Amino acid sequence: MAKMTTSLVLGLALVATAGCAKKRPPELPPTPTETTAPTDGGGESSDTLAGRLNEHFKREVTSDTVHFALDQYDIDSEARSILDSQATWLVAHPEARITLEGHADERGTREYNLGLGDRRANAAKNYLAARGVSATRITTISYGKERPLALGSDESSWAQNRRAVTIVIN
Repeated sequence: MAKMTTSLVLGLALVATAGCAKKRPPELPPTPTETTAPTDGGGESSDTLAGRLNEHFKREVTSDTVHFALDQYDIDSEARSILDSQATWLVAHPEARITLEGHADERGTREYNLGLGDRRANAAKNYLAARGVSATRITTISYGKERPLALGSDESSWAQNRRAVTIVIN
């Protein structure tokens, strides 16, 4: 009797699983094809324009990145110099909006590093705002230790990963 009950339960489970199977759509969407960018310049996408503006920004400022000491988020003299050049560029280009990305090295918990990255991005934002850049043009995001620049587990790599990066988004 137990064998028959087990067979019956397995059979019902098989029927239920088969009924839940995903059916193939009647027509598959076309395969993606490679597209070319317009050459006349009139149809430039906002991503392309933002990319060009970000490259312009990187060429004209001292750096798009400020680094921090271990477990710190204060703006030192080197970071001030970099952020001053960024503020000068941003004041001259009032149409530009930026995102400040805060990063941390791999040590510490995920939550701690997200908080530290947030404090670093906001420290840079507050400095730029104090230099005349409207805070409404600046957004911040913390990646914590999730997007390392250097992949090593040594002091040199950690120093490169403790940073705030300015990205021109439009």
